[in-house]
Amino acid sequence: MSEIRILVLTSSTGGGHDARAEAFAEWCFHLYRHKVDVRIEQMLEKSSVVNRVGVDFYNWIQCKAHFLHTAYYSFIELLSLLNRNNVSFGRAYYEKVVREYRPHLVFSVHDCLNRGYFQLARKILGPDNVRCATFCGEFSGGWGYSINWIEPTADLYVSRTSTASDYAVKKGIPPDKARVRGHLMHPRSYVEVLATAEERAEFRVKKLELEPNLFTVFLTTGSNGANNHLELLPALVRHADRCQAIVVCGRNHETYNQLIHWRALHPEFNLYLEGYSNQVHMLMQASDAVVSRGGTTTCAKALHYRCPIIFNAFGGIMPQESLTWKFFRNGSAAKKIGSAEDFSVLIDHWMDDPASYARNRENFLGLRYEEDPTILIDELVQLAEQAAGVGVTRYPFPLPV
Repeated sequence: MSEIRILVLTSSTGGGHDARAEAFAEWCFHLYRHKVDVRIEQMLEKSSVVNRVGVDFYNWIQCKAHFLHTAYYSFIELLSLLNRNNVSFGRAYYEKVVREYRPHLVFSVHDCLNRGYFQLARKILGPDNVRCATFCGEFSGGWGYSINWIEPTADLYVSRTSTASDYAVKKGIPPDKARVRGHLMHPRSYVEVLATAEERAEFRVKKLELEPNLFTVFLTTGSNGANNHLELLPALVRHADRCQAIVVCGRNHETYNQLIHWRALHPEFNLYLEGYSNQVHMLMQASDAVVSRGGTTTCAKALHYRCPIIFNAFGGIMPQESLTWKFFRNGSAAKKIGSAEDFSVLIDHWMDDPASYARNRENFLGLRYEEDPTILIDELVQLAEQAAGVGVTRYPFPLPV
């Protein structure tokens, strides 16, 4: 049995929370091998019918009815009252998991899984036997930053940007518990890298069957498949001699099937197409710009891989997305499109005036900072070590050849 046990609380409202949970588990294995056991629980879905319905409704809104998201967000904020010191919905399942697994660290990567959950874990296990930590993936603060993220009793509160961290402190997180630690991406994001222009051109040709030097636009989507691909592609086809596209559809089989047909009807245009992709980090590196709704995971990868973002605001920007948009708008004058016409105007401008794209990219890169992703993992494991009363062996990353 592993010497250290860490319980990660997540939920599939979008794909970002789960992605960070999985990334943390992968890092722990790379750095600590079998000495650290990570158990990921999709706590909302598994603990309560009410919670599961709420998750499904959230994902339906993302795909079909963005106009409902503000009302839904406002309603969910009431959980801050229900879960102030305890777990209201799904307590029985959570309590069962904590009693059976007896984690040394409860690590939340979801806003609705902090308040109450930390207090209940301490009550069950004893305050000296468990530590609690939060990773908040928001880029900035303000409207859209859920008050449910703010649990002042957390032993460690991690933000991805100083802007978001300052806001968390303003809302009640003790300054000595707050850290800025970057994006919590998979280890492969740091080792599977196209380091040169030659490597990127080779990847485009050999892996994607695209042209090596055409301007490449990445039309992406979240795991649930919400997208506007068919509306955006005509703007790119008009410049088929100068640009090409990479398109992923998530789990939206209908859009994928439509695009298979669309591609057959446009042989003059270079298009790489995937459904749900496990190589987004590589596709991002092969692209010159990405169209995204403002999901934090996609935008973090775009920043990491120096790929400027065009924010998709079709149907409006949802509260949580507004935090990401605000960060990139204020920091780099990022571009936003609300219609196919907006996208067409932007692409026409970039094709006719490449220097305007270069300026946009330069502004975008000004938001980057270099990070050591292992620092966060070590800090979290050290918290668990404190509760367990043991130390565990740490391996280097990447492992020596």
